[in-house]
Amino acid sequence: QVQLVESGGGLVQAGGSLRLSCAVSGRTFSTYASGWFRQSPGKEREFVATISWSGSSTDYADSVKGRFTISKDNAKNTVYLQMNSLKPEDTAVYYCAAKTTSWAVISTRSHEYDYWGQGTQVTVSS
Repeated sequence: QVQLVESGGGLVQAGGSLRLSCAVSGRTFSTYASGWFRQSPGKEREFVATISWSGSSTDYADSVKGRFTISKDNAKNTVYLQMNSLKPEDTAVYYCAAKTTSWAVISTRSHEYDYWGQGTQVTVSS
């Protein structure tokens, strides 16, 4: 089993920045891809960003490209999401997810992920 715990959410003004962290524990000897997803009220969960175990591959939703950066520190078993130039439409609960896979694989599909965190709220005021 793998456990994921997100932190770093909060309230920020439009144009501001936040950095989300996702601490991974449990079967961390396995290689896994990591992803960030978000869900706002009345909407389906949507893909935000993903990174491979090796860190060599990343992908982003078009809506966050150029503003968000996903990274990881395997020594700390932590995945980060740096969010800059935040907009009110970025308001959502952000979830971290892990998918057991080979070291260079990424995934944008939520149903492919095996483990999920509890989510952290991000609110961007206008």
